[in-house]
Amino acid sequence: MKKLLLISVVMLSFAFKSDKPAYILYNNSGEKINYKLMLDDLSNADVIFFGELHNNTIAHWFEFEIANDLINKKNKELIFGAEMFEADNQLILDEYLNGLITEKKFESEARIWPNYSTDYKPLVNLAKETNFPFIATNIPRRYASIVAKKGLEGLDNLSVEAKKYIAPLPINFDSEVACYKNMMKMSHMPAMKGGPNMNIAKSQASKDATMAYFINKNIEKNKIFIHYNGSYHSDNYEGIIWHLKKLNPKLNIKTITTITQDNIESIDEETQKKADYIILVPSSMTNTY
Repeated sequence: MKKLLLISVVMLSFAFKSDKPAYILYNNSGEKINYKLMLDDLSNADVIFFGELHNNTIAHWFEFEIANDLINKKNKELIFGAEMFEADNQLILDEYLNGLITEKKFESEARIWPNYSTDYKPLVNLAKETNFPFIATNIPRRYASIVAKKGLEGLDNLSVEAKKYIAPLPINFDSEVACYKNMMKMSHMPAMKGGPNMNIAKSQASKDATMAYFINKNIEKNKIFIHYNGSYHSDNYEGIIWHLKKLNPKLNIKTITTITQDNIESIDEETQKKADYIILVPSSMTNTY
């Protein structure tokens, strides 16, 4: 009997080793961890940043599963928020969540992303079904475009009404923060005309600062604010997090990032330091677009 049990364990172990996983979860120490341990830790956060690759199927699946499990397994109340919705669309988003307008009307009038129906609609409808708020955190793109052309000073000419949809002026910008410094370096590549374009980094900062502002404005005690954004906005605890910590340094913030690489059985130190939890996905994974 013991011999049969040992053979079964060996065969089971071999089966797992020869498996072809769709992802592997790592923590920021480079250790492989299981989903339950991550969920336990996330359930104690004030704010969770989910850094996604916008077209990654595994990331979008995880986004829904984590939120759904925090609600149903951990009995947590959530506040949803996302880069994918601009602040001046909050009214129409609220009208849909509160049942005042139809889904068709919401989707036709809100500036939803092309991959909304497959990737973000499940999250919005989860918020609707559970009666949890969903915050449109991002700066309207027309104002980010102003910054890209004229710098942060260009926002000074906006009306009082327009300024309701961006972080309070003046927006803090530090060119030494690595994510902005790297953007300026990229703008100075030979393929780009002219020297480093600081306004590109400042435009990014206007998005980060605005998202941080609306996250902080809508945080509630004993509720978890879970925010969805491109990974560059929260990787290495920079971007939105840099601005949010300026506003509220005592927050318990947890971060997730999504990384693709050919071999997911190991993770290097630079990658593991990008977030508290890293979803490592094979480069061959099917994308949503």
